[in-house]
This record gives sequence, C-alpha cells and structure tokens, in this order.
Amino acid sequence: MKRLVEKISQPKKELIKLSIPLTMLLTSINIEASYSKLAKVANMHPKTLEKIVHKLVKIESTTGKYNVKNKKSGAYGRYQIMPSTAKFYAKKLTIPKNKWKLPSNQDKIFNAIMKDNILSLKRSGHKISAFSLYATHQQGAGGFNAIMKNKALTKRLEKSLRQNLPDKLRKVRKSQLRSTWINYWKRKLS
Repeated sequence: MKRLVEKISQPKKELIKLSIPLTMLLTSINIEASYSKLAKVANMHPKTLEKIVHKLVKIESTTGKYNVKNKKSGAYGRYQIMPSTAKFYAKKLTIPKNKWKLPSNQDKIFNAIMKDNILSLKRSGHKISAFSLYATHQQGAGGFNAIMKNKALTKRLEKSLRQNLPDKLRKVRKSQLRSTWINYWKRKLS
C-alpha cells in the first residue's frame, strides 16, 4: 500500500511542477490573442502593438513582474495600474475586486484600458503610436488630449507632467513644460 501511495504522489508533484509553466504558456497565448483583437481596433499589425506593449511594460515596471508596487504613487503590477483604476475596470469586467492583482486579471484589465485608450485616441483624431498609447496610459485620455490640443494645463496636470520627467527636466518653465514632456517621451519611445 505504501508503494502505491508513493507512486501516486510522485506524478502529482510532477503535474504541479508542470502546471506553473503551463499556466504561463496559457497566459501568453491569451495575451497574444488579445494583441490581435486590440491591433484590429488600433488598425495596426499585432506584432507592432506587442512591441509597443513591451516598451510600456519596460518603462512602467522594468522587470515585467506582476507584483511590482510603486511606493510613491501606489501603482501596482506589470502595467503599473493605479488601484482605483484597476478596481473600476475589475467591476466593469466582473472580476472580484479582491482578485484584480492576479496576473491573468491584470492582463484583462490592461487590455480593457488599452482598448478604451485606443478608442479615445481615435475619437480625438490622434495617431496611434507607442508615444500616444503610453502617454494616454500615463496621463489618462483627457490629460493627453489636453496636452496635445494645447489646452490650458490644470495644476494637477502640470504636477503630473513634472513628476513624469527626469529630475533635470522637472524645473523647466511652465511655458516649456508641455513641449519638454512631449519631446522627452517621444524620444524615449522611438
């Protein structure tokens, strides 16, 4: 009987070892499928969108890990999504609010945010690019539109622009802030 239990236990251990890479593979397949859907919405090739997302992830979390937390802003995960935004989208996607940090749910939430951002960019007449997608992720659709349409900067938007520049560029005059921010991020994302 003891040998039979040992034989049964051994395959379970092997299955558990295999389940982690299998989960990662399935998540990867789901992400690839979502790139195809998003790319259609954006009118671009899926590989182009995938490259843009990889750039965004590299900027936001550098490691691409799902458990990274920004101590200053509170943004969390692979895509550095603010908890309030994540909870809003979790509700919209019927994801339990205490489960939004799971990697597969972060991917779903990010894809929904990206879709909304792409649609907003299209409605506003902005070209969809690495710069516009990242800038919309960083500043929100309304903030990005205000920046690009040369609308007056609110104190909140001015603060956000300065916080998202390197230290050496943060102290530029308000009259130069918009162009400094645009030029910095366009260069970084080219």
